[in-house]
Amino acid sequence: MTSAESEDSFLHSSARPKWQWAADRLRKDIADGVWGPGDQLPVERELATTLNVSINTIRRAVGQLVHEQIVLRRQGAGTFVRSESAPIATGRPLVGVLVPSTTYYYPRVIDGLQRVLRGAGVGVVLVCSKYDLDVEREELRTMLETGVQGLLLVPSLHLMDDPQSYVDGLRDLPVPYVLAERRPPSPEPDDPTTFVGTDHAGGVCKAVRHLKELGHQRIGFLGRVSTGTSEQVAAGFEQAVELLKVDAAATSCRLLWQAQDISAYARRCVESGVTAVFCHGDRDAAALIVAARRLGLSVPGDLAVVAYDDEVAEVGDVPLTAVSPPKSEVGALAAQLLLHRIDGGRTVPSQQVLIQPRLVVRASCGSAVLHEKAGT
Repeated sequence: MTSAESEDSFLHSSARPKWQWAADRLRKDIADGVWGPGDQLPVERELATTLNVSINTIRRAVGQLVHEQIVLRRQGAGTFVRSESAPIATGRPLVGVLVPSTTYYYPRVIDGLQRVLRGAGVGVVLVCSKYDLDVEREELRTMLETGVQGLLLVPSLHLMDDPQSYVDGLRDLPVPYVLAERRPPSPEPDDPTTFVGTDHAGGVCKAVRHLKELGHQRIGFLGRVSTGTSEQVAAGFEQAVELLKVDAAATSCRLLWQAQDISAYARRCVESGVTAVFCHGDRDAAALIVAARRLGLSVPGDLAVVAYDDEVAEVGDVPLTAVSPPKSEVGALAAQLLLHRIDGGRTVPSQQVLIQPRLVVRASCGSAVLHEKAGT
């Protein structure tokens, strides 16, 4: 018998509970590098067989390591050793971050908040709901079980039957939280929810004002439905055309725009005398340019196009003028407010912040005034 086996035999046969011995063994293996940061632990049945203990014993041992923030349980995925950025045995706070996507719109939000949190020596547990409410609920529960000291949340409110009730229910969370790029949809005047988001209506107004200053008076809207920002962008367009006294024409919103739909929309713009279109989404705006050209229109000569999002707006044949939400700034400020709430506790007043987007002017905007003067 080796010295290690003798030590294990002594610990196993001592008066200490078996789950504590199993936790010590797993803790030592992690410290010795058997499983490194980010590695997945074997399944509970395999661990139980290796250590010659019951499944319940292993489950309790792993639960202890979760409590100590050495490992992290991920629903449906397994148990993982925390990354080196997480506060393993350092006493640093840990913040949970829930986003609906890590591939579109939110990467820059994530970059902003991670920069602030890691700069403050705070560990980050990042989870993605993929716009699935069941996953969202389970991931939130798992993060709380992990022992996070605060939460940065981007919930899928637009998919819920009663989003305001969901936001109200967050007040029962045992830790401070901040919403990022989300806000209470129908709050009471004293709603205490702290949030940081983009002033979508302000961004849309900037775009419509720019088009009016170029001389456009009939402006179309190609929008979306059932996205996290679609209602705010559509409402912003309605407010802008009323404020700036321009004609809203060819207004249409869809869940998904297919190529034939955009072609039909382009024909509608020609028939209704539209000279500029505001599109909710870079890809739809780029597709509209293609459809307009097939009808013999020039962009920006005959039709000006402005997009909302600025994710891929500058990469097309005609770089798109676009409203650019302050994604990184939203993430960074949300993280700062959360750290303030963690430090100050319940005495910290709630803050509700909207940051205005930039309008990035590129080649897709035409000037109706200039074309009229040229007799075109």
